[in-house]
Amino acid sequence: MIIAIDGPSGSGKSSTAKQVAIALGYVYLDTGAMYRAAAVGVLRSGIDPEDEIAVANAVRSMDIGFCGDKILLNGEDVSVEIRRDAANKAVTPVSANPAVRDLMVEKQRAFARNHNVVMEGRDIGTVVFPDADFKFFLTADLDVRARRRMREAPEKLGFEAVRADLQRRDERDSTRAHSPLRKAEDAREIDTGHLTFDEQVDKILSIIEEPKHGGK
Repeated sequence: MIIAIDGPSGSGKSSTAKQVAIALGYVYLDTGAMYRAAAVGVLRSGIDPEDEIAVANAVRSMDIGFCGDKILLNGEDVSVEIRRDAANKAVTPVSANPAVRDLMVEKQRAFARNHNVVMEGRDIGTVVFPDADFKFFLTADLDVRARRRMREAPEKLGFEAVRADLQRRDERDSTRAHSPLRKAEDAREIDTGHLTFDEQVDKILSIIEEPKHGGK
C-alpha cells in the first residue's frame, strides 16, 4: 500500500504523514529530508548548489538513509542540520537537479517495493508513484506556512525573511522543468490552514478507511 502526500513547504506534510503512518502501522518516508541531507552534503563539499554536474556527482557518492526518526548522511545524524537556514536555501537548487531527482526516486521506489508506506514530498503522486493507492495534496496560506516554518527552524529568523524564502521556493518548485510541484488530478486537496493537527490527520485517515475504498 502506498499513500502519497504532496504539497508546498510548511503545509504540514511531514508531521501529518508521520502521524498517519503511525496510525496505520505503516512506514513513514520523509523524501524532503532526503533532499535536505543531499543539500547538506553538497554544502559540506564546498560545491555550488547551482552547479548541476558537480552536485549530481557528489550526491551519487552519498549514502542517505534513515534510522528511526533520524536522517543519516554517510552514517551521521544530520536531522538538525537539514533544518538550518543554509540547508533551506541550498535544497531548492539541489532538489531541482534532474539527476539528483532520478537518484532519489530510484531509492524511494526501491524502498516501497517491500513496505506499506506513507510518503510525502512534492512529486510523489505525480512522478514517483502515479499509481499510489491514495493521493493527498496539502496546502495552506503563505503566512500560515511561514509561521509554522519559524517554529521549526533551529535559528531565530524573522517572519518576513522566512515568508520571502518560502515564496521563492514555491515559485521555483512549481516552475521547474523536471518534476514540478503540482497537484495530481486524482489527489484529494486538503487546506490545513484552518485545521488543527489532529483534524488534518483524522481527515486523511477517514478517507483511507472509507468502506468504498476497501478499508485499510
